[in-house]
Amino acid sequence: MNASHQPDPRERPARLTVGVVGAGRVGPALAASLQLAGHRPVAVSGVSDTSVRRAAALLPDVPLVPPADVLDRADLVLLTVPDDALPGLVEGLAETGAVRPGQLLVHTSGRHGTKVLEPALRAGALPLALHPAMTFTGTPVDVQRLAGCAFGVTAPEELRLAAEALVIEMGGEPEWIAEEMRPLYHAALALGANHLVTLVAESMDLLRAAGVAAPDRMLGPLLGAALDNALRSGDAALTGPVARGDAGTVAAHVAELRAHAPQTVPGYLAMARATADRALAHGLLKPELAEDLLGVLSGGVPGAGGTGGPGGTEGGSSR
Repeated sequence: MNASHQPDPRERPARLTVGVVGAGRVGPALAASLQLAGHRPVAVSGVSDTSVRRAAALLPDVPLVPPADVLDRADLVLLTVPDDALPGLVEGLAETGAVRPGQLLVHTSGRHGTKVLEPALRAGALPLALHPAMTFTGTPVDVQRLAGCAFGVTAPEELRLAAEALVIEMGGEPEWIAEEMRPLYHAALALGANHLVTLVAESMDLLRAAGVAAPDRMLGPLLGAALDNALRSGDAALTGPVARGDAGTVAAHVAELRAHAPQTVPGYLAMARATADRALAHGLLKPELAEDLLGVLSGGVPGAGGTGGPGGTEGGSSR
């Protein structure tokens, strides 16, 4: 390549000045990761005291400035604000003339593709949607977690290589997501990751109520094995009283939850019904056991075929 040639971001981003609009948990971590790859963070915007502290910890010596100034200083701008705030932010930046032609404008929303960046595109920006499929803590550990992290990537065809190159430079693995599939993609991640936190927290609360002193230590190996099995085997990894058709055990669960933690009953029943459906479809739940089980999950009581006892049948109650 000719030494005087200026790298085109459509080919592969060279060393870029980087700005962050929205110093939440994601933006500073991505900018710090890009800095490790040789790019140069030059500006960040944040409002809350927490955002200011986070930016100072992850991007020391990078000035905190208003959003318009971030765009004025940076070749690559990370828009890392909540999903619902993104359309208004983009429109506002475009209307005020803050967007520069040729500027790489990257948002990290899982829900949105590049269509949300249309106002900036009309102003000459190069639109990219790079969503890291990772939970963030707002601490330096997030930069390490990006290694091997999948990114949902959406971009115009002519910018696809640039988008994928940025992801790789952050240590991530690009996964192409079509524009119209972004909401479904994001729903899938939320269903797995966000609801997992709720399930684990409720499980720990119930174990404490049952007298377990360290529910995290009890759950850690069990949940780790369950997650590993599920990722490896899918529905074949289903175990426990629902998959076995132990209607009596499930009825005992529901009764105890109604007595001690009634707020958990709707979630338990919903997940148990979904588990029963998948177990039936996969041939794990025997049809002759499903009737009593589904009766319990519909608010009835197990019939004579139910196990009745808290320990269930083969496999015990620990799974």
